[in-house]
Amino acid sequence: MMPSSFSVFRAGISFVMMCIFYTSAVDSPELSPQTFFSTLQPGKATLVYFCQAESPRTSMFLEELNEAAKPLQDYGISVAKVNCVTEETSRYCGSEKDLIKAYLFSALLFNEVKYITTLGDLQNIENALKGKRNIAFSYVRAIGTPEHRAVMEAAFVYGTTYQFVLTTEIAVLESIGPEDIEYPHLYFFYCKQVLDLTQPCRRILMKQSLTTLNIHRFIKTMEAPLLTEVAGDPTQVSTVHLQLGLPLVFIVGQQATYEVDRTTAEWVAWRLLGKAGVLLLLRDSLEVDIPHDTNVIIRRAEEDTQVEFLALSHIDLIVFHLESTMNVEEMVKYEDMAELNIEIQDDEVEETVYRDRKRQLPLELTLELTEETFHATVTASDSIVLFYAGWQAVSMAFLQSYIDVAIKLKGTSTMLLARVNCADWSHVCTEQNVTEFPVVKMYKEGQNPVSYTGMLGTEDLLKFIQLNRISCPVNIMSVQEAEEYLNGELYKDLISYSSMSVLGLFSPTMTRAKEEFTEAGSYLKGYVTTGIYSEEDVLRLSSKYTVTLPALLLARHKEGKIESIPLVNVHVHDIVQIITNASLETFPEITVENLPTYLRLQKPLLILFSDGGIDLQHEKTILRLARKKYLDSVTPCWLNLKKTPVGRGVLQAYFGTLPPLPLLVVVNLHSGGHVFAFPSDQAVTKQNLLLWLKKLEAGLESPIKVLPAQEWKPPLPAYDFLSMMDAAASEHLARKVPECIKETDMHESDKEQPDDKSAITEESIGTSKMKHSSRSSWLEEIKKPLRHDNQEL
Repeated sequence: MMPSSFSVFRAGISFVMMCIFYTSAVDSPELSPQTFFSTLQPGKATLVYFCQAESPRTSMFLEELNEAAKPLQDYGISVAKVNCVTEETSRYCGSEKDLIKAYLFSALLFNEVKYITTLGDLQNIENALKGKRNIAFSYVRAIGTPEHRAVMEAAFVYGTTYQFVLTTEIAVLESIGPEDIEYPHLYFFYCKQVLDLTQPCRRILMKQSLTTLNIHRFIKTMEAPLLTEVAGDPTQVSTVHLQLGLPLVFIVGQQATYEVDRTTAEWVAWRLLGKAGVLLLLRDSLEVDIPHDTNVIIRRAEEDTQVEFLALSHIDLIVFHLESTMNVEEMVKYEDMAELNIEIQDDEVEETVYRDRKRQLPLELTLELTEETFHATVTASDSIVLFYAGWQAVSMAFLQSYIDVAIKLKGTSTMLLARVNCADWSHVCTEQNVTEFPVVKMYKEGQNPVSYTGMLGTEDLLKFIQLNRISCPVNIMSVQEAEEYLNGELYKDLISYSSMSVLGLFSPTMTRAKEEFTEAGSYLKGYVTTGIYSEEDVLRLSSKYTVTLPALLLARHKEGKIESIPLVNVHVHDIVQIITNASLETFPEITVENLPTYLRLQKPLLILFSDGGIDLQHEKTILRLARKKYLDSVTPCWLNLKKTPVGRGVLQAYFGTLPPLPLLVVVNLHSGGHVFAFPSDQAVTKQNLLLWLKKLEAGLESPIKVLPAQEWKPPLPAYDFLSMMDAAASEHLARKVPECIKETDMHESDKEQPDDKSAITEESIGTSKMKHSSRSSWLEEIKKPLRHDNQEL
């Protein structure tokens, strides 16, 4: 593990990376620990990695690090390696388990910033600095967070004056005070004035969030005098606190009670340290009249604010009055900033994840897998595994849905729910062919992993898991069992997840047709229940349902109907398409989740907008027309504005204002983007609806809106970081080439080593092409815009 503290020479920088890997192709020099520490010099930057054992998951990182060694040298940063196998005495070499827990612990240390892991470390530093220096102690959740960066920037500025101490261990923070440990903290320890080593340093907590500006303001107030005596007009007095936007609190006293008043003022000053400036104002020295009963004056930093004259009998009342008004102001400011953030977020998923960042998920309901535990776990039990990246917004959003599924299945499922953070275990994800995030895969003994391809939501994933409890297709062994299957009695507990059951009927000799249906059923596993019956008495079922073999029987449990479809000259893809289309509802309620499914049909949408439940007469009319195939040219559906409020915005985009409901609309998204509204003065009857649809087909109706064809892109452009890096590298190399090199010298150099240059040129060109190809393909995946023909529904 990382030692309790690590000091670097002032004005020097050191990156320490503890890794568990080994490779023979290391270009950087290998040092002993003694040599490493002896080579650290002021102003020098060193990147050191400590290797312990071979681990293939870090080979890619090591490769890139070795490639970066040369460019880093150009910037004055040297790269070295310490082999922990041969140099076990290094204090950075620990057990593999400890190092894995450290997750590639790296710290950027300016001006002797000390990293600690225990309360004992903090107490040792505190005792060593009593009577010498004050301490700025901070807790951040992880290295590299914005709060960590703010602390390091402050350390760069104030590190010569104060000792900065940093920890990411929440146990250290818990042992200091009772404050809420959910957030990053910064304490200021007054140790310089403590001369008695048995006395603790006074600790002041910074209440504001850890930003560069807030830390600067806080430290400035720590540097300011604790208490100032003034004799002027309170409205004219100015201190550093006002300049920093903090209020001033005047304790009004008099010469006769000077000692008592000063003691009171000092107590108030300690209580309000970092929040306000405290001044002692003697009434005897004032030319300005102050109300006789006033003993406290408060002056705000904001202009045009009235000075408050108060009569408060206790120190707690002074502190409470000031803090309560400050908290209200901070809440208003925070709410204002929250509203601004809504406007500038360039990705709705990231915005949602950011807003839910404080939500505590019961991650213990899922098993976290590592490189060491993955294979043993998925081979020992049937498992569902989520592969995600902790830095990606979509992954973190879906992680919430995944945990919700775990909550619903708690105590009822034999399926183990697990997760792998690909940011930590990239080698595992690469082995499992995970190339994008998030991905869910199901592992069952003796079967290939099955990938989940449905919507990234709780209900769809839950349906996938539950329907995978049975084989697909199920082998039906008798006519009676087939009837129970079609009636929903065989798998009653699955009807809520699959409203339709599919039964394939085949004679025993139809081997090829059975194989294709079995393959189609395997493809649909987790999305619909399928069964197969091919016994000698299969003709009894085909006769009952008046269908020739081979055939499909579609049992719609909600409607209580069984539909038969003959399979003539169809293949796997055709069977999948037939079942997929048949599983769609005849007149579905459109939601955000199922809209993409119905858009794939490439038909105009006939939408009935309703402010609540659907009108029964309208539903009956449209269902009757749909079942008689009158509406095959459109996709009939309805939308409940109360359940799907986004529908109001859609209607306002179509009509400008919200029209009276219910309302029937045809939206042709796939051809022209035309929107047509059913006449509001007509009743929704069979005759009126058919006549109106015929007019639309004949082009006799004018659209109320034509949706513009455009791409769906992020509101703000994305940064092409690779291009920016390439441009910076090219510019740097251009500066390094001497301008005075003569063309003749270059030709002479060419002639001296023709073979070597040719070899180097070919090799570098090949390498350059491979890198460029890799980068280009990666960038193309990122740049692919989510295209859509229209802006609205």
